[in-house]
Amino acid sequence: MSDGAWWWAAFAIAAAAAQTVRNAAQRELTRTLGTVGATHVRFLFGLPFAVVFLGLIAAATGTLPPAPPATFWPWVTAGAITQIVATALMLAAMGERSFLVVTAYTKTEPVQVALFGLVVLGDAVTLPMVAAIVIATVGVVLMSLRPGQAGLQIGGLRPMLLGLGAAALFAVSAIGYRGAILTVPAGFVTAASTTLCLALAIQAVLLSTWLALRDRAVLIAVLKAWRPSLLAGVMGAMASQLWFFAFALTAAANVRTVALVEVLFAQAVSRFAFGQRATARELFGIALIVGGVVLLLWVQ
Repeated sequence: MSDGAWWWAAFAIAAAAAQTVRNAAQRELTRTLGTVGATHVRFLFGLPFAVVFLGLIAAATGTLPPAPPATFWPWVTAGAITQIVATALMLAAMGERSFLVVTAYTKTEPVQVALFGLVVLGDAVTLPMVAAIVIATVGVVLMSLRPGQAGLQIGGLRPMLLGLGAAALFAVSAIGYRGAILTVPAGFVTAASTTLCLALAIQAVLLSTWLALRDRAVLIAVLKAWRPSLLAGVMGAMASQLWFFAFALTAAANVRTVALVEVLFAQAVSRFAFGQRATARELFGIALIVGGVVLLLWVQ
């Protein structure tokens, strides 16, 4: 396989690094803007940077972005809406558990997809797939245990459910975005950038309208916090741009596998930026989740 065939992996690793920074910036903004406000920052302040990226690409290629076909809109709308909800769930979970633990929760989505297919659709599941599911599930349970006065007790159910819910919706979002990109009649760079701009536009309009109608004070607070929000915006746009490049070049499952490197980035941020030390049990649980997901994707 030529070196060029592995560009998607380089894009995915760079995207994971940018996404870690963006998540950390959003997490800090939840203290002043709340979950919905911090969620909105990613899209509202990411849109201008995405437009600039697309403009630079158009100038470099000498061609204007094409008009997306009708089949594009259901895909991109599904991806945009599920990403909004997934981001909100993730930030809500980060308010209750460490940055690293919640990041690990969000990486369980391939396992959830396999379980959904087994329970709802009756998909065939091989013995290695069962082993992968069990390994990852044990990892989730370990991270959900907290020392109690009467020994080790199950705790943190709410952040666990929020994190797992975010993972499931991020999976749906990734499929929606890849489906949208593949309908755009252009090269992968232009197709990915066009999809990103339109997705962010949909998200910015939806959340701005929602806040204007339901909580105008939060919308005003978001606009006033534009300076600290720029980091989340630019890193969010950069991460999404790189994810979309990767989705345009290979299947979402391949991208999700490489995206597990985000757990390592999150560990560094959690330790050095937030001063959150992971326990040995949490680290073992994270290792089981990563191992289970890698095994599941490898045997499929």
